[in-house]
Amino acid sequence: MYKINFIKLVVIGVSMVWGFASHAQSRYFDERYIYTQAQINPQLINPGAFGWKDMHTVLLNYRNKWSGIQGTPKTITLSYNGPVGNGLAVGINFLTDRFGFLQSTKGAAGLSYTISSENNKLGFGITGEYIKHSLSGFGNADPTDPYIVQALSGAEYFDASFGVYGTYMDNFNYGLVLPSAVSTRINGDADNSVDRSLGFILQMAYKMQIHQDVSMQPGIIFKKLNQVPTHLDLNLNFGFLEDKLTGGLSYTFGGDKRVGFLIGAKASALNIYYSYNSSSQIIQDYNNGSHELTLSVDFGGKKM
Repeated sequence: MYKINFIKLVVIGVSMVWGFASHAQSRYFDERYIYTQAQINPQLINPGAFGWKDMHTVLLNYRNKWSGIQGTPKTITLSYNGPVGNGLAVGINFLTDRFGFLQSTKGAAGLSYTISSENNKLGFGITGEYIKHSLSGFGNADPTDPYIVQALSGAEYFDASFGVYGTYMDNFNYGLVLPSAVSTRINGDADNSVDRSLGFILQMAYKMQIHQDVSMQPGIIFKKLNQVPTHLDLNLNFGFLEDKLTGGLSYTFGGDKRVGFLIGAKASALNIYYSYNSSSQIIQDYNNGSHELTLSVDFGGKKM
């Protein structure tokens, strides 16, 4: 009975939060926070990493947060990125996220330009993004309530995001993302918009060869984003047999506290990664943890 009441509380709470956020014209969340595999596929969060493999990549990512509870977040991301020549690369990203009655949709397209030198490779990227937050239903709420009516029609935004991603001496990776650096509400009353601070994501990782067939890569991803608690991801990944097999551990602290693991494999052009996270917060007592699965295919491409 307690678990059923908890589920209802989650759904009702999300709807109430959305009603407030819609009224204030603020953003619900920055979806870049959800990924725990951004150290493997940095193009998920950083447009500067478009075309980084010098190949075309089609990627499908699925994340189920707090699995086992009805109405908790489920996110699907489909993306493509690849080089188009002369240092240029393109990236396209589509995301859909559902949390209770709250539905978020995003479509993004962008470009990156990469400069290479003897010791350094540096990419600069920009994306234009369309985001919509809306309610997919209203539960037991009054459908004539003005806040509910407004939320059902949704809040739509156009954003511009910027990113830099680089590699030094083929083993030190670094990146900086300014997500939604420019954000404009494209429906509703713009006079009701609220002030927003500029968020950022900082990435660093260092890869070292500890054995002929074993590599180790410690790394961090620091996220300070709008409507998301500031937190730091610590990652320690191991590659085996020229990175054909991958295993790793992760720990997140700050506003979000969780521990997890990663496993992955490469077979020709196919890449598959699975990660599991368990939260140290009280909600973990009522769910089966969070699961994330990524499938990607690399093909063709031009050397940049």
